[in-house]
Amino acid sequence: MAANLQKHGYDLIVFNRTRAKARPLREQGATVAESAAQVASQVDVLFTMLSQPEAVEQAALGADGFLNHLRPNSIWIDCSTVNPSFSKRMAAEATRRKVRFLDAPVSGSAPLAADGKLTFWIGGEGADLEEVRSLLLYMGNRIAHLGPHGSGSAMKLVVNLLLGTGMAAFAEAAVLAEGMGLPVRVVFDSLAGMPQIAPFVLSKRNKIENADYRPEFQLSSMQKDLHLASVTAYETGVALPLTDSAKELYRLAMRNGHAGEDFSAIYGYLASNGNAGTSEGSSNDPVSPKPVRLRDERTAKEQKSSNRRLNTSA
Repeated sequence: MAANLQKHGYDLIVFNRTRAKARPLREQGATVAESAAQVASQVDVLFTMLSQPEAVEQAALGADGFLNHLRPNSIWIDCSTVNPSFSKRMAAEATRRKVRFLDAPVSGSAPLAADGKLTFWIGGEGADLEEVRSLLLYMGNRIAHLGPHGSGSAMKLVVNLLLGTGMAAFAEAAVLAEGMGLPVRVVFDSLAGMPQIAPFVLSKRNKIENADYRPEFQLSSMQKDLHLASVTAYETGVALPLTDSAKELYRLAMRNGHAGEDFSAIYGYLASNGNAGTSEGSSNDPVSPKPVRLRDERTAKEQKSSNRRLNTSA
């Protein structure tokens, strides 16, 4: 995102907690600051893109935080995926310091970010958005103004809820198909073009079929976003039973070593834990499960004694 601004002639002052990540921008002429506060003292528009609410709060209000160093009437644009109540709190903190604020999370994976084809979900004042619209259009090709502060963050959680639960549902269906003798490639071939499969799932086909889970959007980030949706549901009195289940499924995958992989690795996690394609019931010649014996194995005498005790208790 920063590189796309740089390509369009903007001078950048940047800070990254992991200094090595700023090196490519510095090599193209950006100034690398020593702290977030040092960035803030030199800019009129400040973007943040951080992994979670706690990181945003630390960068804004912690030691060497930027919010006390931005000039009055400057604009802070937070592109991080956070919960709406957090965005509203950051907006209030900014307003106290006479700084304007937009929550502006994005949809789009790393390749779309590189191509400048992100979607921006905006919460905040329309006039503030218009002032920075041209900057956003260098990084994305769609801008949706949803309403007041927190609205952009709200919409991003809705979008990622659909992505996260949708991928988990497909993974579960594909593992069931394999258990019944249908390879995952057959599932993809059969469902391609049908309404039952979302386009974003089809875009992950190569990753799933080749077990190539190099991240475009990390599984740990998806779990975090589902958690934030769950937190927001608690705050607003909404029930999210499917999301809560998916959130815990992604957490189990993280514990199983998939945290840094693409979120489509949820399929790999379910397949490996079910021994898909290797165990009985997962080959091309599925084996029927053994019937469950429901007959009580106790002797007639034990059964009669049990019944007598049960009737006495009643």
